[in-house]
Amino acid sequence: MSRGLNWLQALAGGQALAGYPASVKVVDGTLGDRTARYIAVVPDAENPFPRARNGEVGLLEGWALGQALDEVIETDRDKADKRVVVAIVDVPSQAYGRREEALGIHQALAGAVDGYARARLAGHPVVSLLVGKAMSGAFLAHGYQAQRIIALRDPGVMVHAMGKAAAARITLRSVEELEALAESVPPMAYDIDNYATLGLLWETLSVDSIEQPSAGDLQQVRDCLQQAVADIGNSTDLRGRLGAPNREASSRVRDLLREQW
Repeated sequence: MSRGLNWLQALAGGQALAGYPASVKVVDGTLGDRTARYIAVVPDAENPFPRARNGEVGLLEGWALGQALDEVIETDRDKADKRVVVAIVDVPSQAYGRREEALGIHQALAGAVDGYARARLAGHPVVSLLVGKAMSGAFLAHGYQAQRIIALRDPGVMVHAMGKAAAARITLRSVEELEALAESVPPMAYDIDNYATLGLLWETLSVDSIEQPSAGDLQQVRDCLQQAVADIGNSTDLRGRLGAPNREASSRVRDLLREQW
């Protein structure tokens, strides 16, 4: 079983909803006194697309994520108290393959991104919980649009545009050289502490057992998720990500653009 599936089952309880591929688990539950939809992409050894059998986000996964979010938006359209959306993230990559490219993986993943963004803009608090890898286009499609991103502290929790081996090939460097470079260039790093300096993480948590969460771990994470929802309040934007030391240039560019516009 994957970390994503373990945390989904532990946090959400209940049965996964029917009508989705085996690689996308959707569970409706609660978070404190709020209704919530928990979503995770998980490995499926029988996935008809071989490139998406280890938890990657591919064609089926992209469209299914969009479907899960469309349902939330439509069902809660006229409700004052919008359902919370919790994305549980453990995704190693988007699915790379000729079939994926030919059949429009860019559109499938864009549909997922659009679903999360529209849910956020419609007033749904969207929170991401990183329990494993959050890599490449997979993270962009599943979780990156959240107003608050929470990461568990563990060597297996990593965020980056691509895996180390692939990045080494692309940059014509060794993995060791990339790791040395990451010490002085935070965006090149994979660890959570460096990623946090970019201002994209709202909180990081240390748990006792990340593979099989204990009762104490679950309570700690639930409390943090509830605090994130309270912190979101009625906001629908992502401006909370600005202000970190390593985002100073981004903030300055935005200020200049506003002045010139």
